Amino acid sequence: MPVKLYGRSIVEGGPVGDDGGTFRAFNPSEGREFGPEFHEATPAVVARALDSAARAFQQYRAKSAEEVAGFLEAIARNVEALGDELLETARAETALPSERLKGERGRTTAQLKMFAGVVREGSWVEATIDRAEPERKPVPKPDLRRMLIPFGPVAVFGASNFPLAFSVAGGDTASALAAGNTVVVKAHPAHPGTSELVARAVVAAAEEAGMPSGVFSLVQGQSPEVSLAVVEHPRTKAVGFTGSLRAGRALFDAAARRPEPIPVYAEMGSVNPVFVLPGALRERGAEFAEGLKQSVTLGTGQFCTNPGLVVGVQGEAFGKFLDKTDELFAAAPPGTMLNAGIRRGYEEGVERLQRIVKRKAGGAAADASRTQAAACVFSTDAATFLDKRELGEEVFGPSTLVVGCQSVEELRRVAEGLEGALTATIHGTPEDLREYAWLVRVLEQKAGRLVFNGFPTGVEVCAAMQHGGPYPATTDARTTSVGTAAIKRFARPVCYQNFPQEALPPELRDANPRRLWRLVDNRWTKD
Repeated sequence: MPVKLYGRSIVEGGPVGDDGGTFRAFNPSEGREFGPEFHEATPAVVARALDSAARAFQQYRAKSAEEVAGFLEAIARNVEALGDELLETARAETALPSERLKGERGRTTAQLKMFAGVVREGSWVEATIDRAEPERKPVPKPDLRRMLIPFGPVAVFGASNFPLAFSVAGGDTASALAAGNTVVVKAHPAHPGTSELVARAVVAAAEEAGMPSGVFSLVQGQSPEVSLAVVEHPRTKAVGFTGSLRAGRALFDAAARRPEPIPVYAEMGSVNPVFVLPGALRERGAEFAEGLKQSVTLGTGQFCTNPGLVVGVQGEAFGKFLDKTDELFAAAPPGTMLNAGIRRGYEEGVERLQRIVKRKAGGAAADASRTQAAACVFSTDAATFLDKRELGEEVFGPSTLVVGCQSVEELRRVAEGLEGALTATIHGTPEDLREYAWLVRVLEQKAGRLVFNGFPTGVEVCAAMQHGGPYPATTDARTTSVGTAAIKRFARPVCYQNFPQEALPPELRDANPRRLWRLVDNRWTKD
């Protein structure tokens, strides 16, 4: 029997609040609202969630690594146990295919288990010890020991394009909980039912694992005021966000205006430039065009790593590539977007490009009543691109802009003028790479992940992944929202000077009871 949804925020383990406005989920493929009403969180509900998170924080951060890891694994089991009901709810709310959602659920549970392993191993705290030298002249050296500790209550904002993996129990929540923080999730209004189902799985896991009831809360709402209230509340100590530049910047600015400013780790807009070099075009221009079309239209272009800009040097091979790209995009079928707001934003972006540059080719006509969008490719020359800065802005959806340069020097100017991005890609031969070695150095300053002879869509969840980049891709290029290093966003360093052994955290004691890798007197050791 399907779970009856509360249609409310969930605080301290149960539903709360029925005096705010209401909204309903929207089925984008059918163009209609459906399901129960969901109640907007009032300021009182937001305050209750964060006050509860603050009270629970000291209890939660005192839990052992094994207890926290068990909690994360219980969340993973409970999300998996939601079965087809979770997939069907998410499919109805987002129009994403069932197989895509099944894979995303697997990624969500795998992330939780990955962070459970990180917590158990423990070396993520970066324990560093410099032992005292009382005989040092002219001044004795004190005993200094440093490690990372959690912030406190973290606000996490669900993303529209990943209703599971970047949402209620996604990477931000998993990494924040793993670091020892309590979490308040602001559910994305485009998938409120999916959010509630997952939130209830998290709440059940907290109860099973013996965690304080305020360790996790879910706040529902579609108005910007709810989001701002979560960020502005004095109990909130950090924010994780994935979404648009406009919304991310609004939250970042709100956090900076607080009497106590707090860090906002926001992943936002990115054009993810692709540079296709002459050798690659000569050897496999048609193959590159096919790969580009597949990457741009994957998921109706609704990936943060969608390649929205292609740059190359004009010539015969470049012309053939453009012709092939026209042919492929003209044959592309329309796709359903996640919601009407995203479709509107896409159409506005396409219209902005059309006012400035030639539309090369577009796919089959889209049905607006079914929230569909047509794939399209544009082209322009480097002089126009360099003159019109708005051409370098992200258009979130299945489109890309091809820029033809008259010379290598012009290509250099395009590369050096780019804004920050999550990814930058180079297609070339070994000879290309030697001749354009300078391009790698330029792109290192522009993006968090460099891709060679591939496409940026698809983000591996592992220790080496960097999913972040210079502004406007993110608000902090030093961090990643994917992979084990994501845990360090939600922790800060504390140094203990001349503390007795029994007063130190276990991670910093001489005996090293957890057998961590530690930097002791500038040497990595488990001793």
